[in-house]
Amino acid sequence: MKLKEMKAITEGLLFASGDEGASIKQLAKVLEIPEETVVHILDELTFEYEHTERGMRIMRSKDVFHLTTKPEHSSYFKKFLATPQANRLSQAALETLAIIAYEQPITRIEIEEIRGVKSDRPIQTLLARSLIEEVGRRDTVGRPILFGTTKDFLIYFGLTSLEELPPLPEQVSDKEIEQEADLYMQQFNE
Repeated sequence: MKLKEMKAITEGLLFASGDEGASIKQLAKVLEIPEETVVHILDELTFEYEHTERGMRIMRSKDVFHLTTKPEHSSYFKKFLATPQANRLSQAALETLAIIAYEQPITRIEIEEIRGVKSDRPIQTLLARSLIEEVGRRDTVGRPILFGTTKDFLIYFGLTSLEELPPLPEQVSDKEIEQEADLYMQQFNE
């Protein structure tokens, strides 16, 4: 694999790692290259981001690398996040929202157990759109965050209270609950 291709893949991996970022060790394992080569690639990418007119940069926090936006552009990002978003919610966000609506208060881990996949990004999307919020912490080891829907959720779906959510059939599997909730949420996303 050429250095140019490894740099492109590394950049993509940093983007895909989101808020969690990626360590040199993780990148070396995925790319199947020595850690020294990963360090070289990260140094080159960092230099390129710092010395060209780009909107991104590579940030190092402890031994984890993140692809982030440049702080000098923050006023634009705030404005962007403050504008109402006309675009639709992704299928993953709709699934996550349905689970939270019917099972709240619920932790990220519980959501992931129902969905069967990681749900960090859909949760972040829903938080950014103010459709869900942190409603407390579970009184267990690690005190995980509990999520619930917001008033904006009710407004978005034309509800006055959660009691107006359609009832779910009795004695059904989590998958059937998810599919039923998805159908209900999907009608508002079209």
